[in-house]
Amino acid sequence: MAGGMNRGRGGRSLGERAAESGIVPQLASPPPAPPSSPAAAGHPAAPGEAGEGRHCWVHDPPEAPGTWPGLLVEWRRRDGAWQGRVTYAVSRAHGPALVEAWLPAARLEPR
Repeated sequence: MAGGMNRGRGGRSLGERAAESGIVPQLASPPPAPPSSPAAAGHPAAPGEAGEGRHCWVHDPPEAPGTWPGLLVEWRRRDGAWQGRVTYAVSRAHGPALVEAWLPAARLEPR
């Protein structure tokens, strides 16, 4: 097949060619943590920590009373209070629905 599906010609992988290019990827450094964070109050993760999502419990989100498993994506501070951007699935009449919302830190709990 034309276009490089066979290793017959050059024999070097894309990773090997990239390593030999001399270009070094620059890694972004994480932002500094603010002085007062939701983690200090027992919430899932502090702002500025690792970029991965963190599992959490979402308590009584709008339009879906109860406790739902969620994934905390990021934090922000608005009007002096912390809010977490979370995704969570809720049961609906026609099956589950995925919701993404900014919720007050008080509604989030580490899982």
